[in-house]
Amino acid sequence: MSSSMLLERLDGARTLASINDDDVAMSTLAELHTRLVAVPAPQGLRSLGDIASEMLEQVPQALKRLADPADRRLLRSWASAVAELAGEPGDRMLHWDLHYGNVLAARREPWVAIDPEPLAGDPGFDLWPALDSRWDDVVAKGDTLRIVRRRFDLLTDVLGLDRARATGWTLGRLLQNSLWDIDDGECRLARSSVAIAESLLNRCPPPNGR
Repeated sequence: MSSSMLLERLDGARTLASINDDDVAMSTLAELHTRLVAVPAPQGLRSLGDIASEMLEQVPQALKRLADPADRRLLRSWASAVAELAGEPGDRMLHWDLHYGNVLAARREPWVAIDPEPLAGDPGFDLWPALDSRWDDVVAKGDTLRIVRRRFDLLTDVLGLDRARATGWTLGRLLQNSLWDIDDGECRLARSSVAIAESLLNRCPPPNGR
């Protein structure tokens, strides 16, 4: 039997990062995200429930390797948020890395998401890459907390997510990233992770949203 592969031409030089208006770029990304999570993930994909359990098991050792007591308190709070939600991990199709750089201009449609790392879970776990998009520009504007909150509100509005629950799972994503960093030898939490957590926790307590 012969087989064939259908390829689509994309503009590799034009990503969502090329759009100066952050609201427009984030709205476009949110619409793509909505289409991805509209149906349950196919059988056989890795589950967010399994990932959550693995993360919680790693937390005690990770805490020992953080130098700053404030960082340790933050990591514990992120782990607590995950523990609250781990029993309801969700079953949607997640991209796992949907940020501005992974959305390219196309011909069939204006924009197409690329380079997924498929995962079955709650859409709230998939928000961090968008919140972190073009982070240097966010910091340069000098209003990090407001920009993160605006992005989060836009994403949760378009996706129709409960904000408390989405906050909890976003903290879970910060926990995952931090555990990876600590495993690579870091002894401090990433400043971007701390800023995103501060933006969300100062206005929306985790998690217990249903």
